[in-house]
Amino acid sequence: MRRREFITGIGGAAAWSLAAAAQQPRLPVVGFVTARSAAASERAVAAFRKGLRETGYVEDRNVIVEYHWLDAQFDRLPALMADLVRRRVAVIASPNNTLITATAKAATATIPIVFSVGIDPVKTGLVASFSRPAGNATGIHFFALELTAKRLGLLRVLAPEATRVAILVNPANGPSADETLRSVGDAARSIGLQTKVLNASASGEIDAAFATLAHEREEGVHANDILFVSADGLFQSRSEQLVALTARDKIPAAYPDRAAVAAGGLMSYGADITETYRQVGVYTGNILKGAKPADLPVRQSTKFEFVINRKTAKALGLEIPVMLVVSAELID
Repeated sequence: MRRREFITGIGGAAAWSLAAAAQQPRLPVVGFVTARSAAASERAVAAFRKGLRETGYVEDRNVIVEYHWLDAQFDRLPALMADLVRRRVAVIASPNNTLITATAKAATATIPIVFSVGIDPVKTGLVASFSRPAGNATGIHFFALELTAKRLGLLRVLAPEATRVAILVNPANGPSADETLRSVGDAARSIGLQTKVLNASASGEIDAAFATLAHEREEGVHANDILFVSADGLFQSRSEQLVALTARDKIPAAYPDRAAVAAGGLMSYGADITETYRQVGVYTGNILKGAKPADLPVRQSTKFEFVINRKTAKALGLEIPVMLVVSAELID
């Protein structure tokens, strides 16, 4: 009898637990979509989570975050966005990429989207204005294109003998690649540099692009090349490969953020990208609490970083001018 009572009690407890679970509200789901690989996103994700915590949201406690690492495979985007829309996620977070945000906007006019983009979001049609976004998207603008001339100019100061700049872009990331080529081309002509476009949409194509440069240098053509690496998820995920290739071929290179410089790249100049991920987290949390994207003005980055790797400069035979020593953060 006692055994029966025990079994019945267990059954009753299980039934109560199921009923209670059914009454618990489902946790909101955030679809986090980035062009980077998971391996290249550790600091960025930590910053995003920090932003969520600042608004009272802790992952797996009162919000679920689904991470989608494209690793620059942009052909996956339409199906991925269609799935997120079909499942009616609470927010789509699309940090650090205009193409991802544009694809999300095309997929839904109702699910809130929080972005960080380097291209002016008004000019690209993501929002109506900075102060009044007016639609289902808002976020952060970090001035990647506006800083192009500055980054190229700083690289030229470090490598004054340069006669040509090679521009590494990912043609699969259309909006960013097109705008980067235009901006760098204009900046290069203004300081007397010729340009060469290097296209790469995969790791093997990066190797092929460097092989092209190496061949021209062997032929005695443009021996004084410098390299401008565009802000693209593929290149941010392949920073170690890029650093190794530039070291092998002794090419001074400028990157969009400090991660590549910490890995051994020569220099970077741009917005503090980690901070933009935190701000995306804050806006995502605000929306989860009930704010509407249309009421959240697009923020603009105010913190910028100029970083030079002294060891790499020395290996390339470059002397860091005093004016840059004063203004840059020097690391080894």
